[in-house]
Amino acid sequence: MKHTVATVLRQKAEGNKITMLTAYDYSTARLMDEVGVEILLVGDSLGNTVLGYTDTLSVTMEDMIHHSKAVARGTENALVVTDMPFMSYQTSVYDAVVNAGRLVKEGHAEAIKLEGGRIFCPHIKAITEAQIPVMAHLGLTPQSVNALGGYSVQGKDEESGKALIDDALAVEAAGAFALVLECVPTELAALITSLLSIPTIGIGAGAGTDGQVLVHLDMVGMYARKSPKFAKVFADAGAVMKDGFTAYINETKAGAFPEERHGFCIDPAVMDALRKYAR
Repeated sequence: MKHTVATVLRQKAEGNKITMLTAYDYSTARLMDEVGVEILLVGDSLGNTVLGYTDTLSVTMEDMIHHSKAVARGTENALVVTDMPFMSYQTSVYDAVVNAGRLVKEGHAEAIKLEGGRIFCPHIKAITEAQIPVMAHLGLTPQSVNALGGYSVQGKDEESGKALIDDALAVEAAGAFALVLECVPTELAALITSLLSIPTIGIGAGAGTDGQVLVHLDMVGMYARKSPKFAKVFADAGAVMKDGFTAYINETKAGAFPEERHGFCIDPAVMDALRKYAR
């Protein structure tokens, strides 16, 4: 079944938990799509996990378009959502609509995601009026890491918790079809979920949200840096890959690889004729 904004909204109404994972390339997207992940997020986390930056701030529109196209080519059933990178929408409503349009037209995204609450509601409204679905993102917003003073749980006191509730209600009213809640206390995330008619997707926000998202390289043990508290390693693919790389090195150096079966044959008469050129 092809997953769309409508099916995601239906999942909340039916109490059917939503699954979302980040994807950055064709092959990984294809595997995720085949097993039934419902939303593939082309996250600007590719800055950390794929490009090796220390944060997401250096990621460009060209980076996002490039990876979004690759993911879209590997996807038949999942809904492809692509992040708007830092400074692609903060500058103006006009820039937000133009760049969202580029992610759809050039990157083949089916929806976009942007960070921020009430201050970006005009941007969300304008993008949705341009017929581009918007997923909002509140709580820990990595593009605001410098303003937040680092990566930490958000909404832990009454003032900031109330601000999160107000932001969530505002982005819903502005037209967002779903909301990511990142690093928000479990009970607060559950409360926000109960207040909204649109689905919430949590990352470090407990089990009370309508769905979950993880950076896929965290959950398969392939990200070189320390994984966050909320990430669970479901399969240690990183260890398996290292074993494979090591075996390749050892067999190549020992002359055990490649074997005869890995090569190709040539007609002996042709080979005899070619040997004269070696004289």
